[in-house]
Amino acid sequence: MSKSNILCVALLALVAGGALAQSADTVLLSNSVAKVTKADYDAQLAKMPPDIRDGFGNDARRVNELLSNMLVSKSLAAKARADKLDARPDVAARLALETDLLLGKIEAEAIQAVAGAEFDANIARYESRAREMYLVNKARFTDPPQVSATHILFDTKKRSADEAKKLAVETRAKIVAGADMSQLAKQLSDDPGSGQKGGALGFFAEKEMDPAFGAAAFSLAKPGDLSQPVQSKFGWHIIRLDEKRPAKTKPYEEAREAIITELRTNYIAQKFDDTVAAIRRDPKTDVNREAVGELTPKLDPETIRRAQEAASAPAPK
Repeated sequence: MSKSNILCVALLALVAGGALAQSADTVLLSNSVAKVTKADYDAQLAKMPPDIRDGFGNDARRVNELLSNMLVSKSLAAKARADKLDARPDVAARLALETDLLLGKIEAEAIQAVAGAEFDANIARYESRAREMYLVNKARFTDPPQVSATHILFDTKKRSADEAKKLAVETRAKIVAGADMSQLAKQLSDDPGSGQKGGALGFFAEKEMDPAFGAAAFSLAKPGDLSQPVQSKFGWHIIRLDEKRPAKTKPYEEAREAIITELRTNYIAQKFDDTVAAIRRDPKTDVNREAVGELTPKLDPETIRRAQEAASAPAPK
């Protein structure tokens, strides 16, 4: 192993060791009235979506900004306690509600985690169901036919539709006469993406394209066939068919993971729905209808009528 590789391994081990050495009460940032601990930081990370959370620590600027903002928030909270704002009835009610909402969210996550573990422990039970879903709906696991094509676009933003069509007709004639379509695409195409690649679009399904463009491309019979000028919402095109791929159905082995994931998701959702339904069916649920009704203001019908008449009356001249 080279010296540079040894150094990299040593540094990685040092970083990993440092991260592991931090306990939950390690203070990361502090001032005269507040502190941010590793536990605080971890709790803040847990609130983030997984796709953001997973790589968050790779950016030192983001980490430092988050810690700074957390210290500001905790300092304001410390001042609120010093001012005894948490003793105010309205604030106490808000704190209690936020606590209940957080605990409810954590309990929901726990229910879903248990359900996921139950499914994973009994996954063999769902193999036959997964195969049945595959056989009953093979179309769902079938990739549609695809074609690979090259095109040249003359858009109608910088010229009229008639001018664009005229250019398309002239360019097609050049290609039929033997001109290199790829070179013409680089020189003339108004599609910046494919133009630099000689007009090559790669493989696509018909529905992925503008309807007129897709229909024209898929109507070409064999590689090398050239379309007549085709108008789409982008302008006028010339399309050459390069290759065709027939529809292809994935074998069960390739589709299995997606099916099992769907079954697992449905199992977890059903378990959670069952818990919520049981809460809603609690026979001891009591609704204070009078108090609830007071939450919705009652408007006098006569007042409403007068307001409507006033709104529809002609404005004074």
